[in-house]
Amino acid sequence: MIIAVVGPSGAGKDTLIAGALSARPDIQFVRRVITRPSEAGSEDFEGVTFDEFVARKADGEFALDWEAHGLCYGIPKDQTTAPLVMFNGSRQALGFAKSVFPDLRVIVVTAPDHILADRLSARGRETRADIENRLKRATFELPEGIDATVVVNDSTEAEGISRFLAAIADLK
Repeated sequence: MIIAVVGPSGAGKDTLIAGALSARPDIQFVRRVITRPSEAGSEDFEGVTFDEFVARKADGEFALDWEAHGLCYGIPKDQTTAPLVMFNGSRQALGFAKSVFPDLRVIVVTAPDHILADRLSARGRETRADIENRLKRATFELPEGIDATVVVNDSTEAEGISRFLAAIADLK
């Protein structure tokens, strides 16, 4: 089974994923390839140049790739063969992801706008205008044919991880 975890910035996806990986060593988490420096950002990813990304894509290295926010993202094929695979995905790429992975399951992690705003502000990476723009994109329609389990991450970290683990356990 392959699980895509999606949701707005500030929802706590990385925190919930880290908690799930700690509790569930059977989950293979995909280390994404992204066209930005590896030291930029809080998640564990492989940073590459645009030219490197294009060459690796041409070589067929990625099972799935997409562009978002001016960056390219890739899911390496060799990381998608375990019985239980999870990746941090893009809401816009879910339709294509479903065609690549017919058994794809989706978990949407979200939180109320005021919590998203507080978390984004605490990161210190975005201006107030950036945060407002991210909040405008926080709600979205899932592509046709995509069902998702929603995890509302509006409480403590422990509660959020508990809800996330329950959602994973309920996936069929």
